Amino acid sequence: MPNNIPGNLHISNDVLADLAGAAALECYGVVGVCAPSPIDGIAKLLPQSRLRRGVVVRQGEEGIHVNLYIIIEHGTNISTVCKNLVDQVTFVLEDYAAVKVDAVEVKVEGVRVR
Repeated sequence: MPNNIPGNLHISNDVLADLAGAAALECYGVVGVCAPSPIDGIAKLLPQSRLRRGVVVRQGEEGIHVNLYIIIEHGTNISTVCKNLVDQVTFVLEDYAAVKVDAVEVKVEGVRVR
């Protein structure tokens, strides 16, 4: 007979941001994740150890809301890359963390040649 111990599991927004950032880097056409920079308008790539600075995760009533700030590769179709990114991030968060994703918003901060 299995032992079921009652309790709650809480996954922090930082962990969800790390998962979303890693999923973003796996998508074709994404050069990297960048921190939102409204002041100077220059997008700077973040190293893998700081991906969560380019991902904002908020808890909503229906699920989580994810904002991704990315730089895409020059010559790729922006709408196709963003759609694939939304699908990939949604899949990873729902599959790995078992959370309901209500919305994923992608903000393209720049275009670069790889």
